[in-house]
Order: sequence, then structure tokens, then C-alpha cells
Amino acid sequence: MSGVNYVTKETLDQMRDELTQLKTKGRAEIARAISEAREKGDLKENAEYDAAKEAQGLHEAKIATLENAIATARVVDAGDIDTSKVSILCKVTITNLANKKTITYQLVSEKEADLKLGKISVTSPIGKGLLGKKVGEEADVTAPNGKLRFKIDHITV
Repeated sequence: MSGVNYVTKETLDQMRDELTQLKTKGRAEIARAISEAREKGDLKENAEYDAAKEAQGLHEAKIATLENAIATARVVDAGDIDTSKVSILCKVTITNLANKKTITYQLVSEKEADLKLGKISVTSPIGKGLLGKKVGEEADVTAPNGKLRFKIDHITV
């Protein structure tokens, strides 16, 4: 079992909807595929049956992973966030001290991370490096492309 998974209420609702979908419609589709493959004869040499059973295993693993994520989820409300330091769900504006570029990221859970939307995971190298920092502080981050140094400019919700 993994640690606490911090999410927004919307993300938790999406996860629950996806789980319901997987358990109902998804399982029914897998069962139908297995049934159709069974009708095609000898199960020892039936590649369709083997593929359907493998798909069932992957489907059940996905359900188990989602159930675990929901069980360990803790909903974080934007009103409860302390903006005196960088924490999950904060939007933080940082300046890369090497090239003087400024960018704003929102720190979110792994499930919600989407770089195109400016949302980075708190478990990412940059996310880990920024957590707990205050405005004006500098963060040293070891990323896959080397060491980066950022200055915290602004923290909001």
C-alpha cells in the first residue's frame, strides 16, 4: 500500500467514476470477449481466448490500482492551503536563475499532473525541490538534464 495520495475533490470524483465504469461496463466487455473466444473451440490453442484472459488480468490490475489510489486519497481544499510556503495545490511562480525565464506551475498529485496545463507532480524532481520553500528562497533541483536553480517569486492558490 502506498502513502497518502493528495487530490482535489474533482479528481477523486473522476477516479470514482472511472472505477465504476471499469467494474461495470469494462468487466462486462471482458466477459463477453472471453465467452466469444470460448465458443471457438479448444482452449489450449485458442489465441483469442489467451488474449481475452490477459486483457482481463490487466483490467483487474487497473481496477486494483484505482481502488488503492481512492483508498489512500485525501481531498485537499483550496481554502485550507497555506501560501506562506510551497505545498500541494499551490501555484508557484519561479525564475530559472540560469536563463532568467519565469514560469508558473501548480503542484498536484501524480494522477493530476499535466505539463501542458502547467501542473507538475509533487513527486517530480522540480516538485520535490520546490516543496516547503518560501517566497524569495532558492531551490536547487537535480533533474534528468542536470542541476537547476530556481528562485521562488510568488505563491498563490
